Amino acid sequence: MRRDHIEDDRLGVYAPLFSELGRAAGSHPCEMVYEALTTGHQHRCYDGQYFFDPDHPTPGGTVSNYTAGNTPPWFLLDCSRMIKPIVFQRRRPYHMQHMDAMTDEHVFMRDEYRYGVDTRVNAGYGLWQLAHGSRGALDAASYAAAREVMMKAAGDGGRPLGIRPTHLVVGPDLEYEAMQIVNAERLANGATNVWRGTVKVICTPWITS
Repeated sequence: MRRDHIEDDRLGVYAPLFSELGRAAGSHPCEMVYEALTTGHQHRCYDGQYFFDPDHPTPGGTVSNYTAGNTPPWFLLDCSRMIKPIVFQRRRPYHMQHMDAMTDEHVFMRDEYRYGVDTRVNAGYGLWQLAHGSRGALDAASYAAAREVMMKAAGDGGRPLGIRPTHLVVGPDLEYEAMQIVNAERLANGATNVWRGTVKVICTPWITS
């Protein structure tokens, strides 16, 4: 940015830009975590399979935590444990960097200021058993089926892992369907909605088709 432009900023144009830079840094972890979630069917986890995969090897045979299809994606997660389905690692905190001192060579030579954010972070995969990813239709039946598979997951010796989904994550395309399944008191036919309140819905623009 030209030094003169910032010093002459009588209309307050640059202050909102700096605020937006901070907001973008604050949302960056969400972008990374949700990108890892939506591409989990393309990246491998600790067992050598894709994070979302129809053939995860277990002592009792293969188990699927992925439903293929052509609809917008949705995800059922158990985030209640110390180990999460998606792990965000912050190795160096976010820090606003600025080069606007007259002693900076770039400022002196070019009469320009520079601003940016420095960090060192990454997102990766935890336990695949704590997540179910789907590109099939989101309705009560598919929601129930995904819950059942997750809650039946067992470890060595057939001991249940005690998984209980806590969050249903969707993009804007499926917000209505998710809210109907989890928040509606009654179904269209007047029957009680047995799935009401079973998980928390997270609708985020970072989940895209």
